[in-house]
Amino acid sequence: MRVLHVIAGAATGGAETFSQDAIRAMAQRGVSQHVIGRPHPIAVDVYRGAEVGFTPMGFSSLDRHLGGPGRIRREVERFRPDVVHAWMQRAGSFIPAGLPQPVVGWLGGYYQMKNYRTSDILVGVTPEIRNHAIREGFPADRVFVGHTFGTLPDSPPLDRADLATPREATVYLVLSRMHQKKGIDTVLQALAQLPGAYLWLAGDGPEMATYQALCTQLGLDDRVRFLGWRTDRKALLAACDVCVLPSRYEPFGTVIAEAWFMNRPLVASTADGPRQYVTDNHNGFVFEIDRVDQLAERMRTAAGRTDQVAAIVAQGHADFEAKFSEAVSVQQLLDAYAAALRLGKRTRADGGPF
Repeated sequence: MRVLHVIAGAATGGAETFSQDAIRAMAQRGVSQHVIGRPHPIAVDVYRGAEVGFTPMGFSSLDRHLGGPGRIRREVERFRPDVVHAWMQRAGSFIPAGLPQPVVGWLGGYYQMKNYRTSDILVGVTPEIRNHAIREGFPADRVFVGHTFGTLPDSPPLDRADLATPREATVYLVLSRMHQKKGIDTVLQALAQLPGAYLWLAGDGPEMATYQALCTQLGLDDRVRFLGWRTDRKALLAACDVCVLPSRYEPFGTVIAEAWFMNRPLVASTADGPRQYVTDNHNGFVFEIDRVDQLAERMRTAAGRTDQVAAIVAQGHADFEAKFSEAVSVQQLLDAYAAALRLGKRTRADGGPF
């Protein structure tokens, strides 16, 4: 199998991280791959380490007008892949029409179908995202579910002292962009109701200064650590007590699978993605979006060392093994590639192109 990946994502983010993890995992399974993408240092290091070839491209509006799709076509002619994989909607919009190979479009959210005009099959990360693509007119037999996986690459152990955090303190971890959609303000407000507990915020984004100001306003500067974007997610999860997903909007949330993989209690909002997978008092602890008091209560309960919490954590890990392990997730991608080869190019008789 030869796969050409086209990735136009940001420097950091959950979808971007998963694309890198998936490419690395497929390389270990002997899949021959090449990437066309933005030259973000973290991503380039991953491709280099996996011995996957890389061609840089900016995917700007200028690139679109100055022959970006033509460059993709030339790379297809050079690499001669079996399948072209467009990760996320901007990459999908750059794929030129008329490629002889089937094109797989990947949806990590409720993306606009106009960006997948040249895709022959689609892979959505949740059943509801698959349903969205079908409602928008994509033929149902060409849309698949492919979960992101929570198997994390190894990273050196983390000493809490390195983050100025007492060993005996309860530590809550949020792995997220600093964006209004992610509900970081609610978890800060909830922490104010949990005396002595610490909060690690691992991520970067446009609202970082806003949340730092709110932290100071709430008198939490001594108990909150803004860590910026981190590549040691496994070490952070191993060192925390509870993982929190406070999002207002979350099409999926890879951290669900990561917390379950690492046997950490998960507190999640009722955003669309978590709602499809996390059941209160079964495999996690659920709170309604923006309900700060409820969030604080669920965080407090999740940190308790009780038999009930242990059973919930065990169920989360079982659900990880069944749905989100690396083996399951990579096989779903490989099955989607096989389906693309079997079904071939989409025609108007199939319900497209758009």
